[in-house]
Amino acid sequence: MQPIRLASRFLTVGLWTLLSRLFGFIRDVMIAAYLGAGPVSDAFFVAFSLPNMFRRIFAEGAFSLAFVPMFAKKAQSGDDPEGFAQAAFNGMAFILLIFTVIGTFAMPVFVWLMASGYVGDERFDLAVTFGRITFSYILFISLTALVSGVLNGLGRFTAAAAAPVLLNMVFIIGVVLSAVVGRPAADMLGLGIDTALGLPVGATLAFSVPFGGIAQLALVMWAAKRAGYTFPIRRPRLTPELKRLAIIALPAVLAGGVVQINLLVGRQVASYSDQAISWLNYADRLYQFPLGAVGVAIGIVLLPELSRRLAAKDDLGARSSLSRATEFALILTVPAAVGLVVAAMPITSVLYQRGAFSFDDTANTALATAIYGFGLPAFVLQKVWQPLFFAREDTRTPFKLALWSLFVNALVAFGLAPFIGWVAAAIATTTAAWVMLFMLVGRARALGDTARLDAQARRRLPRIVIAALLMGAVVWGVMVTLNPLFGTPGVKYLALLGLILVGFIAFFGIAQLLGGFVWSEIRSSLRRNRT
Repeated sequence: MQPIRLASRFLTVGLWTLLSRLFGFIRDVMIAAYLGAGPVSDAFFVAFSLPNMFRRIFAEGAFSLAFVPMFAKKAQSGDDPEGFAQAAFNGMAFILLIFTVIGTFAMPVFVWLMASGYVGDERFDLAVTFGRITFSYILFISLTALVSGVLNGLGRFTAAAAAPVLLNMVFIIGVVLSAVVGRPAADMLGLGIDTALGLPVGATLAFSVPFGGIAQLALVMWAAKRAGYTFPIRRPRLTPELKRLAIIALPAVLAGGVVQINLLVGRQVASYSDQAISWLNYADRLYQFPLGAVGVAIGIVLLPELSRRLAAKDDLGARSSLSRATEFALILTVPAAVGLVVAAMPITSVLYQRGAFSFDDTANTALATAIYGFGLPAFVLQKVWQPLFFAREDTRTPFKLALWSLFVNALVAFGLAPFIGWVAAAIATTTAAWVMLFMLVGRARALGDTARLDAQARRRLPRIVIAALLMGAVVWGVMVTLNPLFGTPGVKYLALLGLILVGFIAFFGIAQLLGGFVWSEIRSSLRRNRT
């Protein structure tokens, strides 16, 4: 695959993921306006994070990372890839159906493990109730991830990338409907003013989760059928291929579990501070914009690409793919990271501060956003370097490195929490991300030249970083000038848009002058892929 075609696929997935993040952000703006940072939002965010946590362990950790390379090689060789995919689908459905039932009954235990600081107040009971409603999402989204892996392995990325948009559209419709009819219903039930909208919106959001999961699964199965793949429900069978998949997937499950324990550590620390989990979630949405649009896109496209290259013994092509992915990642994420750090306060105030979301909520969310911004390049580059191991069916190395990352995360979070409180959770997450990246790059050296950046990438990367830092200085100056406008209704949106445009123009102009990239390559990458 030529670099231009690879970049085109990055952009296809990235643009759909960016659209999903945009709808997700609109959802969170609405949640912030109606719920602010209070007990109902705290409870919902914990409840929603539970199926997402297990989804990342089972679907993304186990099957996407172990299944995609095996499927891609079978699709290339014609060794019954559809039968392999169907067997994996039914096996996953059987296991997760049982797990969903157990998890629903064990929800109080899960909530305690996630946020023990909730015990003894209203947030705990709300989180348990919402969690039981949302937990079936793990079944639907995990099957969606597996079918998406089939589509990605076939080089069809659009439907799988578009599926998350449906979930956020369901959320938005639910919030609007509950806001319209929720207050009269709540008043009839005699609920207080503070919860008149909170409880109906929270409950509607919880019910939106499984409905959104069903919509996502329907979309990717339709796309798979168009590609000639169907997934009839059959009795699961443990075939030799599935045994091999399980052996490869087990370390990925464990590695995914370690990563999610990292998140648990942060939430445990935050759960002992009122509203902190909501602040972290709102900040998470802001840095998920570039992380989702770039990091997720690269991980999705690069894994099957490297698998095919390595299977064909094309080491030079694999090295080129890794180098172009690294360049592409840093061109988009380093300036975004600098922007999040420099302009966290105006970004947060303009986008969130309204209704129930107070100035204190803005200040704390902005602080978390800036801390996450420091870690953004590390989060994204992990998505670039991990496929080097997964494409070789090596899931053990990432697991071992994830254990070290867990140790660092826990050490920083629990070590700093007595002194700085909930902020320790954000600092620990960012620190662990950089440690994980450095370890990945260090271990990748043993893989040979395919895991080394080529001369072009080594020349361009420092210039990209310098351009982003100079852009940060420009953004800072403009931000100080426009500061009075960020609190003016109506005008504040134009002021923020202007600040973003200035940063965009400054970075790409400076990077072009320094030789961080070539505009002709960017234009070529934006052309529609007709092959």
